[in-house]
Amino acid sequence: VKNMITGAAQMDGAILVVAATDGPMPQTREHVLLARQVGVPYIVVALNKADMVDDEEIMELVEMEVRELLSAQDYPGDDLPIVRVSALKALEGDDKWAEAIVELMDAVDEAIPEPERDVEKPFLMPVEDVFTITGRGTVVTGRIERGIVKVNETVDIVGIRPNKTSTTVTGVE
Repeated sequence: VKNMITGAAQMDGAILVVAATDGPMPQTREHVLLARQVGVPYIVVALNKADMVDDEEIMELVEMEVRELLSAQDYPGDDLPIVRVSALKALEGDDKWAEAIVELMDAVDEAIPEPERDVEKPFLMPVEDVFTITGRGTVVTGRIERGIVKVNETVDIVGIRPNKTSTTVTGVE
């Protein structure tokens, strides 16, 4: 749950993966609640393991449960996309299920608008975490709030010490 909170606080949207064989589990409910609490604005549902459910009524019941769960957290449960997928079958090369993954990505593109980023202003990225990696040096993570940054550019580090420090960007991921 800690990792989910850390990542979700920066998301513009999310794919909620629910097993079609089980429906929403307690952790699914936690994730939806936390997504709402940290402000994830859009959700698309991937109903995974859809290849393992032969009964259409069961599948519709699971979809209904998911929609109710999302509606309970003020997401538009009746309107958001639910795409039936089978990640395993898609990875095994089954064309039907590979196409379902493409359909899922299309649903993401349609349901989650491209966020507007202010790229004209100076680069600003609040640092979320700092790591020291052997052979790489100091690595920081965070979400770029505005501007852009490129490898070999010099950036200022402010807020840690009274005087600003400068460093050179060696990589961006």
